[in-house]
Amino acid sequence: MPTSKTAKQAAPQVSFVSLGCPKALVDSERIITRLRAEGYELTREHKGADLVIVNTCGFLDSAQAESLDAIGQALAENGKVIVTGCMGAEPEKITGKYPNVLAVTGPQQYESVVKAVHKAAPPRHDPFVDLVPPEGIKLTPRHYAYLKISEGCNNRCTFCIIPKLRGDLVSRPAADVLREAERLVTAGVKELLVISQDTSAYGVDIKYAASKWKDREVRAKFLDLSRELGTLGAWVRLHYVYPYPHVDDVIPLMADGIVLPYLDIPFQHAAPGVLKRMKRPAAQAKTLERIARWRELCPDITLRSTFIVGFPGETDADFETLLEWLDEASLDRVGCFRYEPVAGATANDLADAVPKDVTEERWHRFMARQQAISKKRLKRKVGTRQQVIIDEAGPTVAKGRTRGDAPEIDGSVYVASRRPLRVGEIVTVKIERADEYDLHGTATGF
Repeated sequence: MPTSKTAKQAAPQVSFVSLGCPKALVDSERIITRLRAEGYELTREHKGADLVIVNTCGFLDSAQAESLDAIGQALAENGKVIVTGCMGAEPEKITGKYPNVLAVTGPQQYESVVKAVHKAAPPRHDPFVDLVPPEGIKLTPRHYAYLKISEGCNNRCTFCIIPKLRGDLVSRPAADVLREAERLVTAGVKELLVISQDTSAYGVDIKYAASKWKDREVRAKFLDLSRELGTLGAWVRLHYVYPYPHVDDVIPLMADGIVLPYLDIPFQHAAPGVLKRMKRPAAQAKTLERIARWRELCPDITLRSTFIVGFPGETDADFETLLEWLDEASLDRVGCFRYEPVAGATANDLADAVPKDVTEERWHRFMARQQAISKKRLKRKVGTRQQVIIDEAGPTVAKGRTRGDAPEIDGSVYVASRRPLRVGEIVTVKIERADEYDLHGTATGF
C-alpha cells in the first residue's frame, strides 16, 4: 500500500502562466486554489509537468501577441496546454494558430478550466496531505494581496473591449468581500489592493444591496465597503477608481487614516474633444478643482493616473492641452500608453489615425514632462518620516514602498537599517534623498 508521501509525489503537476492585469491574476489565484484543494501540485517548469495552463490577456494587440508566444512556448516545451483568460473570449484567434491546444475558455470560467484539467490529468487527492490555507493560494508575496470586488464593466469606452471580453458589471456582496479580506489579514496580509474594472461603480448593478457582516448590514457601496475594509488593520489601497462625484466622499476616510491616502484614477486625457470620442465616464470639466479640493481635505494624498497619447483624431492642440493640464494637476504618479488600434474597438473608426512617429514623439514629450513633475513632488518628502512596507530584504539596504506607492507600478524606497529588515515589516523611515522615481532613507523606528 503506498504511503502518503508516495501519493503526494504521484500528484499531477501543473505549470501555470498568468499574463495581464491584477484582475487576471486574481482569476489565476482562484483556479490554482481550486486545483491545489484537489491535490494538484504546481511547478515552475513546463517540461515534465502533466499540463500547462496559460491565462491570457487580450486587451491590446501587443498583449495578444505575448499570449500567443506564451502558448507556443508551452506547446513546444510540454505539448499539453489549456488556455483561459480574456483572449479566450475569441477562441478562433488561438485555435487558428494552435489547433492542438487541449481547451480554450474565456475569462472567469473557472469551472470550465478545472473540468479541462480533470480530463487531461485526473486528480489524485490525499485529503490528509493536500491542504489549502483558508485564504486560498496567492501569487503575490505574503504581505500583500489583490482583492477583486466585481467583474466586468458597464462603461463603453471606445478604446476598450473589456466589456466584450468580461461582460457587464457584476458586483460581489459586501459581506463576501469582507470575509475574504478578513481571511487574508488573518493569514498575515498587511496590504489589501482593491481592484475591479470600475471600482467606484461597485454595487450599482445590485442596487447597493446590503448583506450581513458580523453584527451589521453593510451596503454594497464604494464608500461603505472602503470604510469597513479600513477596520481590518491592514493598509487599504484603492485602484481603478473612475472620478464619479461620490468619490469625493472617500477622501475624508483617507484624511482620517481609515484607508490609504492614495487614489488611482485613469483620467486618460484632458482635451474635451478627445474625451468625448473616448466616451469617458464621469464629468471631466471640473476635475482640476476637485483635485485641489482633495488635497485641501487630505494634504498627504497621492494621485496616480494613466493616459493615452496618439488617440485617433488627437491634434497638436489636443496634446498641448494635455500637457498644460498635466502641469496644473501635478499628479504624483503617471503612466502613459501609446494608442494601439485594438480589433473590435470602435475608436479605430472615429477619426484619422495619428501617425506612429507623431505618437512616439508625443509619448516621449509626455514622459519627460511628467518625470519633472514627479521628481519635484518626490523632493517634498525629503526630510519627512514615512511609513514604509518592506518588499525585498537585504543585509544593509532593503527595498520597500511608502503609503503612496503601489507594488509593481509606482516607485520604491531604498532603506538603510542598523538591522536586517523583514519582508512585510512596516517601518518608519527618514527620507534623505529623492530621484525621478524613488526615495532613499534610513529606518528610524521599527
